Amino acid sequence: MSFQFLNQQSNVFSGVSPFEVSDFVNRHVGNHGLSLSQRSNTNASLSHRKAGSLDLCRLSYGAQARVISEGLPDIYHVQFILRGHCRYDRHRDSVSLSAGHVLLLNPDEAIDLTYSADCEKFIVKVPSTLFNDACIEHRWFKPNECIKFNQVPYKFEEIASLLHLLNLLCEEAESGTATPQMLQHYNRVVASKLITLLKHNVTLGTPSLQSVSFERLVCYIEENIKRDITAEDLAQFSHLSLRSLYLLFEKNAKTTPKNFIRQKKLEHVYATLTDPSSMMANVTAVALEYGFTHLGRFSEFYKATFGMLPSESLKERRFNA
Repeated sequence: MSFQFLNQQSNVFSGVSPFEVSDFVNRHVGNHGLSLSQRSNTNASLSHRKAGSLDLCRLSYGAQARVISEGLPDIYHVQFILRGHCRYDRHRDSVSLSAGHVLLLNPDEAIDLTYSADCEKFIVKVPSTLFNDACIEHRWFKPNECIKFNQVPYKFEEIASLLHLLNLLCEEAESGTATPQMLQHYNRVVASKLITLLKHNVTLGTPSLQSVSFERLVCYIEENIKRDITAEDLAQFSHLSLRSLYLLFEKNAKTTPKNFIRQKKLEHVYATLTDPSSMMANVTAVALEYGFTHLGRFSEFYKATFGMLPSESLKERRFNA
């Protein structure tokens, strides 16, 4: 399986020192340190093309080279080994990649790569925003932390559709006729394709209402009752769309998420105001603790729910104490 991945018109360096290539990579692809197993030569080469938010880079150091980086924030690197081989050293083990293999490196993970003298690789630099946008577009559910791809190598034949797509993107980027909007469309497809083909911690697909426990949502509300919980928070927690979330609350509580959360907060306020052991000395302090910042509206909600003003509940507690 052979792919061009940038032609001569994208060539930046040919027959130069590996450190010249390294300097360019530092500026455009990601910060790293380069060390060679022998004296610097002039066999390194590099081709580069910007394609929307992606950076496409094909390079060879022309000597056995070790690349080290503490980790690149908000940047993913997809490395395709075209010739030779590469060793990726991790904390506890190492992964060997021969020609025809690809590995995706996550942000903020230490990088320690050793390339053979004849190694040539194609790198795609992907900003994290592209993966985040893909999750939003397809309604995939990513964890609160960074999206993490499994650190396992893939063979080219396992991801042939991605290779064809990237080869086409290279041609479009080099054509000079592709508009910025066209390239961004390609970017979105590339990010989506990577998520659908590789293993990661993103949940693909939308859970059904039947698979979501309403009681689990109620527990989440109770555990975070003093926070400003929104419907969007509940949707993200339950991996539901807002529409599905509203349907779930209508089915189980005959009300909206906002009204349900407010009711639960009012119940906690009532319990605090009427608890003889409570250390809260005034209504305002209790209301603010549970997120009621508009005190006039809070009193209206409270009276409509419990048939008395919050100040009356406090007086009753003191009378019964």
